[in-house]
Amino acid sequence: MTPKRVLVMGLDCMTPELAFDRYLDVMPNLGQLMRDGTWGDLASSDPPITVPAWMVMATSQDPGSLGAYGFRHRRDHSYTEAWTANAASFDTPAVWDYLGAAGLRTGLVGFPPSYPARAIPGWRVGCFLTPGLDKVFTYPAELGAQLLRAVPDYRFDVTFRTESRTDLLRDLYAMTDAHFRGVEHLMAEMAWDLLWFVEIGMDRVHHSFWKYSDPGHFLYQPGNEFEQVIRDYYVYVDGLLGRLVERAGPDTAVLVVSDHGAKAMKGVFSLNQWLAERGYLVLGSRPKPGTSIDKCDVDWAKTTAWAWGGYYARVFLNVQGREPQGLIRPEDYETKLGEVAEAIRGIVDHTGRPMDNRVYRPREIYRTCRGDAPDLMVYLDNLYWRAAGTLGWDSLYLFENDTGPDDAVHSERGCFVLRCPDALGGGRRQGLSLYDVGPTILDLFGLPIPKEMQGKTCR
Repeated sequence: MTPKRVLVMGLDCMTPELAFDRYLDVMPNLGQLMRDGTWGDLASSDPPITVPAWMVMATSQDPGSLGAYGFRHRRDHSYTEAWTANAASFDTPAVWDYLGAAGLRTGLVGFPPSYPARAIPGWRVGCFLTPGLDKVFTYPAELGAQLLRAVPDYRFDVTFRTESRTDLLRDLYAMTDAHFRGVEHLMAEMAWDLLWFVEIGMDRVHHSFWKYSDPGHFLYQPGNEFEQVIRDYYVYVDGLLGRLVERAGPDTAVLVVSDHGAKAMKGVFSLNQWLAERGYLVLGSRPKPGTSIDKCDVDWAKTTAWAWGGYYARVFLNVQGREPQGLIRPEDYETKLGEVAEAIRGIVDHTGRPMDNRVYRPREIYRTCRGDAPDLMVYLDNLYWRAAGTLGWDSLYLFENDTGPDDAVHSERGCFVLRCPDALGGGRRQGLSLYDVGPTILDLFGLPIPKEMQGKTCR
């Protein structure tokens, strides 16, 4: 049966180990969708980062083909100039473009990235990247005033890297409540065939409260006041999800997805400092602790490699004819790249234990590489260690995030649950990936899957 409409509920960073196991018995609405449908772990993109992961879902294209390797990108092989990805950064057709060509309308709410609010065949509301309510944050523009009349306390995000956990928790619930009230209003008042809503709150609760609830985190203390925060938030969101499913009606297919998961952060490794100690990165003077690489006194004419930090690291080589003060001859590029990659694979943790460091060459894992791709993508200890792009520390090993409080890192698997009207439950499925979400949505509407898409339908 072809559903009349499709509701996609995106829960950024929802983690299968929690949603499908640890907390499933207190999430009756998600559990019912799973019993009635098809579900399983959803392999994320490489890298498993919010931007580009949601666009990977919507386009079924890899990050290299999209030209997006994270939030921030180098500008024209510059050492210090950068730009931040937004909705205008993507020109690859997404599911809403294919639906629009078939005369169907899409509503996007909080889908990253949705600022600036570019026109789509339907309507949209900005995501957490939206700078404020004083900007045009909807398409069409007048939709913003309508939303604020219904939900005057609407907001896009919370400040989650803070020590004020109690204030954060209050703001997190207020934001989530406003988001869901906004979606319920728009579901009732706006025309849509596909409604794709993404809630960022689950990502924020993980990064801010993981150490309080995971006994495997090295900073966990049993019986602490925030021990049940993540569990309680999952329960709360499950109740809101149930309301949306009920409002959507029995003829609507429901898809619940997350772009990646979360796991305990073991520490932060100062990769740039390590590169400097080994002579790859040459500094003119010692920086103050926590100085960003783009504010350091770098002798670029003598530098071979440097890195950007984050949940994964991007390593750049200084190549003649490409970078302004390139040092590596093009004919020596592959040799130097292999040397740096092998050295990174050999990095050990603070106890001397070998890390499970994954080092990827973008041109080997993507169909193509648009934009300014890094030379290497590095997952320190398979993402358990965050990469610090900052320098000036007394040690290579840090046990608090260098850019503000953060307890969790991204994991490589998200969640997938699909319930179709009048369809028997398909049970647990293996081998699902982000690339399959876009094709599945098109298939639900009975539309052909473009050959350019890299995934398959999950029906």
